[in-house]
Amino acid sequence: MGATDRLDRHQPLVLGLFRIVIGLLFTSEGAATLFGVLDRDATPTGDWPFWYAGVIELVCGALVLLGVLTRAAAFLSSGAMAFAYVTEHQPDGLFPLQNGGLSPALFCWGFLLLVFFGPGSLSLSGVFRRDAAPGGRG
Repeated sequence: MGATDRLDRHQPLVLGLFRIVIGLLFTSEGAATLFGVLDRDATPTGDWPFWYAGVIELVCGALVLLGVLTRAAAFLSSGAMAFAYVTEHQPDGLFPLQNGGLSPALFCWGFLLLVFFGPGSLSLSGVFRRDAAPGGRG
């Protein structure tokens, strides 16, 4: 068994850990925006687009974190971050290091990865799927 085979065997676990971390980070962004925690002031309710982005961050981040409706939540999150990058950061320069848009760019591409690769292991949806399958496996 080669090194690549050993690494390949752990892909579902590492993808699941990636999903958990990106979901937790995104959820914390939403909580900071909506509730004024983590050294940030709360955004006024209904303030376009920031309050709505906070709702997407909080709800979709939690779904991704838990591994429930992961692909749909990741798709919405990726689109929201692409919108944030283009509307809020792109006017200040082309590259994320120029315009302060590194976080939205990384979130956008990280969530797009989850859209195509799914939740990996350690997801609630995976637990429910296994429980529903005959013999508890699936």
